Amino acid sequence: MSKSEYKSTLNLPQTAFPMKANLPQREPEILKRWEETNLYPQIVEQQKEAPAYLLHDGPPYANGHIHLGHALNKILKDIIVRSRNQMGFRSEYVPGWDCHGLPIEHQVDKELGPKKKTMTQTQIRSECRKYAKKFVEIQKKEFQRLGVMGDWEHPYLTMDPSYEATIVREFGQMVRAGGVYRGRKPIHWCVSCQTALAEAEVEYENHRSASIYVKFPVISNDKALQLKSEGKKFSFVIWTTTPWTLPANRAIAVHPQFHYLALETDNELLILAEELLEVCKKDWLLEVKEIPKRWLGSELEGIVCSNPLTGLPSPVILGEHVHAEQGTGVVHTAPGHGQEDFEIGQRYKLEVFSPLDDQGRFTREYPPLEKVGVFEANPKIVQELQEKEALIPNRSKEIEHSYPHCWRCKKPVIFRATSQWFLSMSHNDMRKRALQEIEKVEWVPPWGKDRIRGMLESRPDWCLSRQRSWGVPIVAFHCQDCGEAILNPDWIEHVAKQIEKDPQGTDLWFSKLALELLPSGAQCLQCHGSRLEKEMNILDVWFDSGVSYAAVVEKRFPRVGRASLYLEGSDQHRGWFQSALLTALATQRRAPYDTVLTHGFTVDGEGRKMSKSFGNVIAPEEVIREYGSEILRLWVTAEDYTEDVRISGDILKQLADTYRRIRNTCRYLLGNLFDFDPQKDRVSYSQLLDIDRFMLHQLHQLLTQAEQAYTSFQFHKIYHSVHKFCVTDLSAFYLDILKDRLYTSAKNSRERRSAQTVLYDTLIHLVQGIAPILPFTAEEVWSYIPNRADSKSVHLSKGWKIEKEWHNLELASQWETLLEIRGEILKPIEIARQQGTLGSSLEARVEIKPAKSHLELLQRYRDGLPTLLIVSQVNLVSNALADGSWKSPLWPEMEIRVDRARGSKCQRCWNYKEEVGTFLEAPDLCGRCFDVIKSHSVHGSTGSP
Repeated sequence: MSKSEYKSTLNLPQTAFPMKANLPQREPEILKRWEETNLYPQIVEQQKEAPAYLLHDGPPYANGHIHLGHALNKILKDIIVRSRNQMGFRSEYVPGWDCHGLPIEHQVDKELGPKKKTMTQTQIRSECRKYAKKFVEIQKKEFQRLGVMGDWEHPYLTMDPSYEATIVREFGQMVRAGGVYRGRKPIHWCVSCQTALAEAEVEYENHRSASIYVKFPVISNDKALQLKSEGKKFSFVIWTTTPWTLPANRAIAVHPQFHYLALETDNELLILAEELLEVCKKDWLLEVKEIPKRWLGSELEGIVCSNPLTGLPSPVILGEHVHAEQGTGVVHTAPGHGQEDFEIGQRYKLEVFSPLDDQGRFTREYPPLEKVGVFEANPKIVQELQEKEALIPNRSKEIEHSYPHCWRCKKPVIFRATSQWFLSMSHNDMRKRALQEIEKVEWVPPWGKDRIRGMLESRPDWCLSRQRSWGVPIVAFHCQDCGEAILNPDWIEHVAKQIEKDPQGTDLWFSKLALELLPSGAQCLQCHGSRLEKEMNILDVWFDSGVSYAAVVEKRFPRVGRASLYLEGSDQHRGWFQSALLTALATQRRAPYDTVLTHGFTVDGEGRKMSKSFGNVIAPEEVIREYGSEILRLWVTAEDYTEDVRISGDILKQLADTYRRIRNTCRYLLGNLFDFDPQKDRVSYSQLLDIDRFMLHQLHQLLTQAEQAYTSFQFHKIYHSVHKFCVTDLSAFYLDILKDRLYTSAKNSRERRSAQTVLYDTLIHLVQGIAPILPFTAEEVWSYIPNRADSKSVHLSKGWKIEKEWHNLELASQWETLLEIRGEILKPIEIARQQGTLGSSLEARVEIKPAKSHLELLQRYRDGLPTLLIVSQVNLVSNALADGSWKSPLWPEMEIRVDRARGSKCQRCWNYKEEVGTFLEAPDLCGRCFDVIKSHSVHGSTGSP
């Protein structure tokens, strides 16, 4: 036979599976097939009797195209849902959207422009609804393009009438439980958006503010200082970065345990905390002299000073909140403009004064600055204090510090006392119960528990009300006769029923009169009057999403009870995780989740925040257009998402290279299974070759690690394990060694079928293992597996069947030693190739003098050593080798000599054998190939022995 005829007798790989992924084009085709075959409903039906594992989706805002943060979040969720289904759970995924709130209304306001002034509230709400609906559909397609599987035909929307009715009912339950009240207290207020803000709607950014030291002269009870002043006046010195709050000053606070002293100038005595003396002396442009007298802060209580701006009394009070990090240790206190100020003001019965309107302008309550905005007022107030000689000149006239900004308009916010609706953190031990409940939840990573605990320990009462149009109304009424604000649980339920039935849901609140909304005969509970008005504030949007456990989990999955997992970014410790917990506890439930998992934010390759100004923003659609969704999914998997996740062009290229290696490994496995039918050709485990059983042990290890990693959400471990398995365990070792046996053995020989059995099991389990991460590729590979009796889709296959018999520690220990020895022997072979002594490693003959500890093992496997080393001949010797041998640095007893192989090259398998040329019918073949050729000639293509 000629060389070309020999080639026809080889079992060379055959597969139609394409080497080029072409993911941007192929993924949409697979998505279409999933939709046409109703894949997700099939999975749900298949798993309906399995134990439930419910990941509850935190709703993104329906107000724009998705960004990489969305992609990170949704892909993580999809990996979990897919893997839990594959592991034998019933894991359904209902996507949701947050449709109300300022982000959407803000954008609609911009689009409407001046036209908004001519529109009714209901008309504005209609535009908001259209806008939200448009982006729900846009984001839905974008999420689906990422390969995210779920009930996309029936998502939950917070603007659906049924959902809105649930929001109102949950509010009613909170009212019934007694935790909701109306009060006047300071809250974050955005003067641009003209609404109250929740803590979660506030971002802290750097801001430049005035830095001033203001003297508050003592006007009474100065004898408490017990100091001869010799006619000099005393003044307490405060430091502030918000001069605009000084008109609302009602006291100055000192720490009861700090020591205070007086500094003498030419004409006055200045009192401040000793702990901050050096800080002030460095900053003040003033010559001062210390007075030896010291006072505890507790001794100063009751001294009355004068506000230098207004002339109003400002008593000295005691406060534990006074700190010694900055300032003077004497704190200007305005109960209408600060949470701590408000709380201490309540203790001392101070007036809650806040002379500002919704636009942050001073009202006629402070005539000198009427209609002047707070930030414009700062220089005016500083100028007035300067004229009154109430300022201490200082070096740091301005400072840059962290200051609260509105998360939507990005502008600085203020603390402003207004009448709002609140959820009490003290009623029914709410704070205590919340802290107890978080101990029962699993937090991933564990520091999440400390983070939310710290926030709950210090959080004020929840401000529930917002002064906007687009949201769910606070179902309360006001009596026009006596002014009473009325919360009636029965009335709230009456309204909820109407909302549920109306196609426009809560729009009816804004289009109907109070009389039409109330039950017949409704009267004020205080004065029994019937002239009632609607409350026009809406609920905080965090309340909308917070009660999603009631609207979605409890309604759609009544047998489940509560969510197995909440998964969002780490900013949700102060957002959704808290609002869900507090709304659940306020209605006498437990925490709505068993586990809470958080991920970091997306940053560029240098760790910088994504920003248009930096020019480092990468849109998901850009990545998909160039690489496909699978590379984005691989990116999510490869990184430790508990920290900020980096992405860049270089990172994507590296991931694409990793993807190609995984894909090519699958392609090679497919190519060598073209004639394998597991029903007929499988070799039992006991009859497999040792190296094949060792590879099943390695596969067992991979699957076990993957299952543990999926269970514990450590997906980066799967990425690294799969990559190593494909590149090192398979490509660089097993498949490289296997080529000779696969290609040159008789088609139906035990040796070849043994290898194919392992390749088949490896491919099936590898594809199932990567299916949650690379669902498109796994589906594509699955469709090319020949003679597969399993389901049509990999996502319907019964994964994670890890055979116990594959776990063989004794065999693995032997082969791990063999691999160590192999690694040493390959070194002198490579040296010989580099020196030009050898071309291919098959030209080599290797002599080995083993270490005594390895002798028995190498003798046991001596017949397979040429295959293991991919050389033609191996000879084990007991005596020292001739000069020129290579000695192992690991095992000094081991010597290795590499020479050219003896005999001639077989033209079929390319091994060098001394018997080549001894067969008359085929003088250019070795004995093994000659036997195969004879069999092939007799039996044709079957290759039967």
